[in-house]
Amino acid sequence: MAELEKKVALVTGGARGIGRAIVEELFEQGYSVIFTYNSNKEKAEAFAKELTGRSTNGKTAEAVKMDVAIPAETSAELERIVASYGQLDVVVNNAGVTKDGLLMRMSEADWDLVLDTNLKGVFNVTKAAIRPMMSQKRGKIINITSVVGLSGNPGQANYCASKAGVIGFTKSIAKEVASRGITVNAIAPGYIETDMTGKLTDVQKQAMLGIIPLKRAGKPTDVAKAVSFLASSGADYITGQTLIVDGGMTM
Repeated sequence: MAELEKKVALVTGGARGIGRAIVEELFEQGYSVIFTYNSNKEKAEAFAKELTGRSTNGKTAEAVKMDVAIPAETSAELERIVASYGQLDVVVNNAGVTKDGLLMRMSEADWDLVLDTNLKGVFNVTKAAIRPMMSQKRGKIINITSVVGLSGNPGQANYCASKAGVIGFTKSIAKEVASRGITVNAIAPGYIETDMTGKLTDVQKQAMLGIIPLKRAGKPTDVAKAVSFLASSGADYITGQTLIVDGGMTM
């Protein structure tokens, strides 16, 4: 199961939805996992305690409150993780928010919130993670983007811009750190069953299913399995790529 005797992963926005599935998958693959949350401390800590209780080889799960949009918080937390765990093997930048609305009605605050969390947050966490990974001469950075970062979507100019930015960021950083044994990739989920997509109307859901060749919505575990692959040694020769997990929707 474990490719290294000890493996440590950080997942941002890991308390629910896709992030929670990623945390669980990496934990099952032998990682000690630190995951961040921005609210609901009790739920996040209960999840961490539940996972740690399953451990049979000393691995642990830890919930940490952190706002990825604040550089001081991200740099301090990354320093603490490396000091406490001695290494950092995988970082999954998953934290994200939406503030949808047509551009004519979108406030500057809603634009800034989404860009600061979804794009600047990836910058903050990745920048803080690069130094220890360079010292180790290994590391995997996996950024969760979205298919709308490739296609666009009405009413989501801020979200689409942030996710398109993540794709460009991924390619640039992959080129910067490849010589140090670090890979940087992105995953672009399509229609995944989460709390966010659960707010869609039945008509909207049927419209989405109608353009998916596999004729079903994805599950958070579908994304988590893709993360697990990119984090594994099987993906050591893959970098700068965007893996689309959408049931064929954007073919």
